[in-house]
Amino acid sequence: MNIFVAQLNFKTKREDLEAAFARFGEVTSAKIVRDRDTGRSKGYGFVEMPNEAEGNQAITALNDTELDGRKIIVKLANPKPEGSPPTGS
Repeated sequence: MNIFVAQLNFKTKREDLEAAFARFGEVTSAKIVRDRDTGRSKGYGFVEMPNEAEGNQAITALNDTELDGRKIIVKLANPKPEGSPPTGS
């Protein structure tokens, strides 16, 4: 299950994002999308969880809560269109 996380603090690290979701189950990857030129966080990322029930529980529990001083938005990610260039870090 691929989960979209928005409104991230620009200082949030991938490890922090992963830890927030790991409380609900196994996390196979956590990525914070960064600007290609500056390397600065764009304020959103993606978390992958293999278990759908755990992923849904994480979405419900974490949406509209605070992480690193910012209220985050957590929802199911839309599928990536075919042929899209890769993003993330």
